[in-house]
Amino acid sequence: MNEILSQRPLRQKTIGILGGMSNQATGEYYRMLNKQLNQHLGGWDNGEIIIASVNFGNIQSFVREERWDEAATYLEDKIQRLEAAGVDVIACVSNTMHRVVEPAMAGRTTPFIHIADPTGKAMRKAGIGRVALLGTIPVMQSEALRKRYCETFGVEVITPNTADKESIDRIIFDELVRGDLRPESKAEYLRVVKALRAEGAQGVILGCTEIFLLINQSDFPDFPVFDTTALHIEAIVDFALAE
Repeated sequence: MNEILSQRPLRQKTIGILGGMSNQATGEYYRMLNKQLNQHLGGWDNGEIIIASVNFGNIQSFVREERWDEAATYLEDKIQRLEAAGVDVIACVSNTMHRVVEPAMAGRTTPFIHIADPTGKAMRKAGIGRVALLGTIPVMQSEALRKRYCETFGVEVITPNTADKESIDRIIFDELVRGDLRPESKAEYLRVVKALRAEGAQGVILGCTEIFLLINQSDFPDFPVFDTTALHIEAIVDFALAE
């Protein structure tokens, strides 16, 4: 590493971020990626990052109206722009939009870091067998995601009841993506997690990249919290630094 750092300009991988979903999450990705890369590289060095930031108004419309084919076409264009810019890896800041981004990345030569995999590895390492999942309704209802966590990492996923799913989803779309953090919404999330813990959950996945702005590990001293945002960022940093 010291030999690499002595060369200027510094040779490093360019990170491609499929962002804007939401701008709150995207800003945190940019900040945390650069902070962690600087901790490894030292001095004034940080990451080389290209962000394709989309209009979240389009995304929320696609999701709420279940226009997944249009969402795929819209995001494939942004993926192509990142590849044309020469990125070495692509990461999507939205758990929800992995539904269309994952198949869009299949067959491409640019590496893709799936947001669920670092979380799955962390749960397996922690010996978690049953976990609660919070996120948007499409995430909480995703059979593909449930199957990925179960078959790849040996973790059973449980989710809130219908009314609680709707509450969790509403707070994400109407508040968190706008940076609107309300005490009553935090209390609602804590209540839902408590109910899922009573159902046998051994931990909770924050399966939306804005949820950590509202609740985090400090709210659950004796209950593991798996923050997909932080774990995803760590995996991206590891990839960027690997020789």
